[in-house]
Amino acid sequence: MAIRAQLSDAEDVLPLRARQREEMNCQIVHDSIHRREGWTLSYLLDRDGVVVGFGSVAIGGPWKGKLTIFEFYVLPEHRSRAFDVFETFLGASGARFFEVQSNDVLLTVMLHTYGREVVSEKIVFHDQLTTTLLPNGAILRCSTPAEEIRNCLEQRQGGGEWTLEADGMIAGKGGILFHYNRPYGDIYMEVNEPFRRRGLGSYLVQELKRECYELGAVPCARCNPANVASRRTLQKAGFVPFAHILDGSIGPS
Repeated sequence: MAIRAQLSDAEDVLPLRARQREEMNCQIVHDSIHRREGWTLSYLLDRDGVVVGFGSVAIGGPWKGKLTIFEFYVLPEHRSRAFDVFETFLGASGARFFEVQSNDVLLTVMLHTYGREVVSEKIVFHDQLTTTLLPNGAILRCSTPAEEIRNCLEQRQGGGEWTLEADGMIAGKGGILFHYNRPYGDIYMEVNEPFRRRGLGSYLVQELKRECYELGAVPCARCNPANVASRRTLQKAGFVPFAHILDGSIGPS
């Protein structure tokens, strides 16, 4: 039975990407790069003329000159041939690298089968606990007009920013980015050095989570695995780790 990989438009694989999103049921960190012109190549994968899945390769932005597989999906009824389908996709794309979100189970299997030198680039967190951390005199102020934030949320790009004031000075800042699959918003923050180790970072994350929910979005976050302080800050504010972003090269067959 012949398996083929055909270069296709992003719109052609959209129904399959929707199926993949439903199965993963979480924030998909690289979901938005399809909307950036020239950043991806997508392949429809078929078996004897019947579409069985798709694969996507990142080629632009930070992946320029580094063909990187970041999506691979096979319909459940065809997964008994998943390795054959992947090998066809791999041969057609010429990709030599992986970047995989570990709760994308099928692609993670392919990463550990065909990949080499696999490392974690980021830990991905989702919200699991409601906290009641005290501000300790800090004040949170929104720096972005409400209408602009709403537009960013609707258009799935950009986001809003907030500042945290303490002792009459700016102690830190953070924000929510919306260029991810609906309904997720990615929280980031930074506390200035003189104000660290006072619990302000976790309070800032807690309040950004609250703002995110009030906007009708679901908060998520990421950090480098080696950044112990950030990991502790996110967890103190109720975030729980649930995935890794894994990088690897593709070894010889």
